[in-house]
Amino acid sequence: MTRDQRILLIIGGGVAAYKSLALIRLLARKGIKTRAILTKAGAEFVTPLSVAALTEDKVYQDLFSLTDEAEMGHIELSRQADLIVAAPATADLMAKAAQGLASDLASTALLATDKPVLMAPAMNVRMWLHPATQRNLARLKADGVRFVEPEEGPMACGEFGVGRMAEPETIAAAVEAFFSLSVTPQTLAGKRIIVTAGPTIEPLDPVRFLSNRSSGKQGYAIAESLARLGADVRLVSGPVALEAPSRVKLSLVETAREMLAACEAALPADAAVCVAAVADWRPEDPAAAKLKKDKIGAQPALALVENPDILKTLSRKGPRRPRLVIGFAAETNDVEAHAKAKIAKKGCDWIIANDVSGDVMGGDANTVMVIRGDAVDLWPPMSKTAVADRLAQAVAEALTP
Repeated sequence: MTRDQRILLIIGGGVAAYKSLALIRLLARKGIKTRAILTKAGAEFVTPLSVAALTEDKVYQDLFSLTDEAEMGHIELSRQADLIVAAPATADLMAKAAQGLASDLASTALLATDKPVLMAPAMNVRMWLHPATQRNLARLKADGVRFVEPEEGPMACGEFGVGRMAEPETIAAAVEAFFSLSVTPQTLAGKRIIVTAGPTIEPLDPVRFLSNRSSGKQGYAIAESLARLGADVRLVSGPVALEAPSRVKLSLVETAREMLAACEAALPADAAVCVAAVADWRPEDPAAAKLKKDKIGAQPALALVENPDILKTLSRKGPRRPRLVIGFAAETNDVEAHAKAKIAKKGCDWIIANDVSGDVMGGDANTVMVIRGDAVDLWPPMSKTAVADRLAQAVAEALTP
């Protein structure tokens, strides 16, 4: 990463605004300069003097300041940065951005910019889960805004739930990952990469099926990050409630056998990243009609057979084997030991291991361990988007002659 990156930090109104001060300091240590817009509500929680002292720059607050408009102008302010970061991004700020409103300096800067935007939301759990906020979130993501999702925990209002702004270290890691990715554009141009994501489902009868809790978020984020580097990404996805990333060719499947067939149809490929949580077993003979209890309420007997091993199949030596095959290991205990055993058993090149005993499946954050041969690299906790960006960069480096 070069040492002259600059962000425009929008500090919204909320108790979490104090974390923005720590964020400025962390970014400065990484050589990333910060210029700040402090909203009127944000100034209720942190002072302009504190922000100015840490950024070593003027703090911008008023859209109609004659001095600021003469010296800088909101258009220039919104475009001189390499990245705009809103932290905390309040429900109000997200709503304004989603609707294209420009009622103050912060919302005007977001509307006038031609640079990428990263938001770190912070709000009460009910505000975060409200359908209006979730609609705005979906709209902003569709518009290309990146997010460091809020975390779960106790809140200043006394409630508990999702809505706490991510820690400054997590946001700083997302910013650093963005710059690491952006300074090497199109490094995967001409490379085809297969990514699997989400769960598979195996029918028991026309109504019921076997599956797991995978949301597909990590796999979709990886597909998007690889595509941003110029790769021809073939995303093979089980059933998820996610929009397909732009610039990605999506194949929707349900069963493990369908997923394997779609992966093999996408060969030859330069790399395969197997993120999907594939069902290990399937019913041997799915019922043609809904299974019913018998007269005495006895449970039906279910015979299971093993599904094809997609990661092992793609890792087999031969002319169609991708140059780089990466597997994921979702574990609940002895993560490193199980991951090392998996890389030996499957024959893949790397294993990305994570502990899913918490809320990783379905959540927005992840802590992963990357195993490459005898090397074990433990990455710090970060958003799934940041994990995706960092992994995409590692794949680009591995595929570069």
